[in-house]
Amino acid sequence: MSNELPQAPAPVEAPLPVGTRVSLDPEARFLDRSFLTGGSPWRLLRLPGGSRAVAERWRGGDRVRPGEERFARTLVQQGLVHPVTHPRIDTNDVDVVIPVHDDVVALRILLADLAGLHVTVVDDGSPEPALVEALARESGATLVRLDENLGPAGARNAGAAATSRPLIWFLDADISLDNAHDVLHRLAGQLSDPLVSASAPRIRGGVGRSARDRFERNFSPLDMGPRGGLVVPGGTVAYVPSACLLVRRHAFGEGFDETLRTGEDVDLLWRLHDRGWLVRYDAEVVVTHPARTSWRHWWRQRAGYGRSAGELARRHGARLAPLRADRWTLLAWTGVLVGRPAIGARIVRVARDQLSTKVAEHADQPSEVANAIVARGMLRAGLPLARALVRTFGGVILLAALHPRLRRRALLLFGVGTLARWRSARVHPTDVVLAVADDLAYGLGVAHGAWRARSLDAVRPHLTPSSVTLRDVLAPRWRPRIGPDGER
Repeated sequence: MSNELPQAPAPVEAPLPVGTRVSLDPEARFLDRSFLTGGSPWRLLRLPGGSRAVAERWRGGDRVRPGEERFARTLVQQGLVHPVTHPRIDTNDVDVVIPVHDDVVALRILLADLAGLHVTVVDDGSPEPALVEALARESGATLVRLDENLGPAGARNAGAAATSRPLIWFLDADISLDNAHDVLHRLAGQLSDPLVSASAPRIRGGVGRSARDRFERNFSPLDMGPRGGLVVPGGTVAYVPSACLLVRRHAFGEGFDETLRTGEDVDLLWRLHDRGWLVRYDAEVVVTHPARTSWRHWWRQRAGYGRSAGELARRHGARLAPLRADRWTLLAWTGVLVGRPAIGARIVRVARDQLSTKVAEHADQPSEVANAIVARGMLRAGLPLARALVRTFGGVILLAALHPRLRRRALLLFGVGTLARWRSARVHPTDVVLAVADDLAYGLGVAHGAWRARSLDAVRPHLTPSSVTLRDVLAPRWRPRIGPDGER
């Protein structure tokens, strides 16, 4: 199975139609007279001529006017502008596919929620298939029986192959939907853009009183956060889970890679991205997914997610790197950690001066533009770097803390990287313990997966290019002025 996906239409062939209502991303920021920052991944964009006025008009939401269609498409592709959708869908255009392996209690609840939709249940080699068959018959769903357990990817592909409608809505059996029709219509609204191949909601942990339930509610591994937008490798939302995923059949092609037992959704979405398709994450649409029923299963889930990084790295390389940063940002924060903040200050000063020179022709206050971008970018990189290091290398950092000379700095890094989770949630003591266990399980899984895949990409940091060179950083701060006659 080649898992080849169809190529998306070229953006130039699909400008946003006149009359489409669009809205500037809330995180986008105008600088000076001609610059716009933001998007996913983050970028600095120069807006020539009257294009800034157009983008400013879209901040509060406005329609695309004649002559603005391609400009709107460009900003949409970069995550700086989002179409405002109005959900309109014929449910006869949707096939719901539910893979299940003996979880009949959750399946019964979900099938009741999906009444009125075209549902296909894929029994993925359940030990008691008669129970699944009875539920499917009772609800009027179509049943596809697999004699051998193929895993989520194989089961979803089998369900897709047994159906034919233009849209496929993949749902895990234990997903909870308050209003299935409303969720479907809102997700389908994102596919009104012909370049959008798939859309997904925010998935939060289910309601419960246990420590595990409370932790899952705030830190479910399926929760991609409160900010919606494009799903882009290396972006704010790098992937979305397939536990609740609406897909355009034409873009789905041959579907999930059945050799992957975990991480198959990440692989599919990144292949869609590589073929030019857009994927959207709608954080305003919320569904729930329960925590694992035992601590052993909870730990195995986290370790399994980490283990998938090895196989994914063989397919997608540096996208699976545990952290991404240019070498100078990494060096600057390393200087802070070891008590040498002057190193970071020097790097910031050099980068700021370089950027100021580059933007001078198009800015009234180039130094202010450079300050806003470089200083803000360097500061904002600190917490994500600490979080990424602890997420994958938490066990190594704790081992380093056993050494007396490294203890204070290792514990500081571990504490910052762990508590970075709580930027928008209250800290509960048991949550801290579970956060540490979560990171350790994931990190051990990554190490195991990298060893099994014989690939270091999942544990090797990816250093991105930088215009700053070693010579720039080591150059003296003051250089004598040389006049036209050669005099100093």
